[in-house]
Amino acid sequence: MSDSSWWSEAGSICAHDPGFDEGAVVPPIYQTSLFTFGSYAEMRQVFAGEKQRSIYSRVGNPSVRVFEEKLARLEGTEQAKAFASGMAAISGTVLAHVASGDRIVAVRHLYPDAYRFFQTMLPKLGVTVDYVDGSDLGAVERALPGAKLLYLESPTSWLFEVQDLAAIARLAKAAGVVTVADNSWATPIFQRPATHGIDFVLHSASKYLSGHSDTVAGVVCGSAAGIEQISATSVPYLGAKLAPFEAFLLLRGLRTLPARMLAQENAGIAVATALAKMPGVARVLHPTLAGKVDERQLLGSSSLFSFEAAPGLDIERFCDALRLFRLGVSWGGHESLVIPAAIAHEQAGGPNSVIDFGVSPRIIRLHVGLESSDALIADLKQALDSAGGEVVPAAPAQPVKKGWWAKRPRST
Repeated sequence: MSDSSWWSEAGSICAHDPGFDEGAVVPPIYQTSLFTFGSYAEMRQVFAGEKQRSIYSRVGNPSVRVFEEKLARLEGTEQAKAFASGMAAISGTVLAHVASGDRIVAVRHLYPDAYRFFQTMLPKLGVTVDYVDGSDLGAVERALPGAKLLYLESPTSWLFEVQDLAAIARLAKAAGVVTVADNSWATPIFQRPATHGIDFVLHSASKYLSGHSDTVAGVVCGSAAGIEQISATSVPYLGAKLAPFEAFLLLRGLRTLPARMLAQENAGIAVATALAKMPGVARVLHPTLAGKVDERQLLGSSSLFSFEAAPGLDIERFCDALRLFRLGVSWGGHESLVIPAAIAHEQAGGPNSVIDFGVSPRIIRLHVGLESSDALIADLKQALDSAGGEVVPAAPAQPVKKGWWAKRPRST
């Protein structure tokens, strides 16, 4: 399928639903804990697996199923399973595939709470984790023999390192290793790891899939057999189910996903390009500006990236001077956010990925929301001016990688 054809199909998947009862254009919210049966025979058939229908909302709900089916179509997989959070999707997927004595290989600079889970919970179960530079295919290949699962995140958190998913998937399959990739940054609009051979694709659905900062959810997409393994093992017993109302909110968010991703991509690149030229900025960490984007894999970019403050910049003063950017965790919503690594360095409560992987405390992560990019650029400039910092000679401008997404009309 060509990129332009995928854009057209993705838009239809996100915006179009089959008809619902009485011609409703929005699916009903099945706000019920259980589902009853009309007869003994029907109940027996469902329990015996001869007939598929809802029994209890902890393991399945019609509202949730509509969201799952839509995500599977978007990611190009057979099925999907939704969870109460992104971490529930991560832990549920991993725990369904590892046992005591197994080893996981994971990329460095992964999502901080995924790192804490790997470092605190898995050792108690006798599972070990080795970390590699995912952009180094040789390092990945050397780490795979004997591993049970390979955990990827492309681009990675904080530093936004990109992995060659197709090449890594081939290496993992040759070694008999299950692959899992977090695709929250790009969404299926701009990247579909399963089409490059990745076995399971994860999302923190709280981020761009929701887009409204009012939902906490997660989802994993994969083959029918793979999702069944997750559904039969971790799902019934961990209890991290997605609620019907959250599914309703996620379906609402998906209807505008393509339009939002285009708008935030445009704004993110505009802000990152302008930021790279401002006094007080040593470098900008954005895959597209770095010229490291393989257009066969990453069709576009979201609006989450980092920059490194130049020597002398007062990071606290910079953050407090911002007017449109808010200080906060998470991302993917309508609002613009900033979080400095210096604060993440001080986070209590277990292993700390920014410290353990050597993220500089002068790194500042930005999420560009849906405000005017001109206004956001002006906000950053006035905050940088007020916080001082050495003037760093601008690096030679990197050509922005322009695929099909850059050639489309730039309106939404």
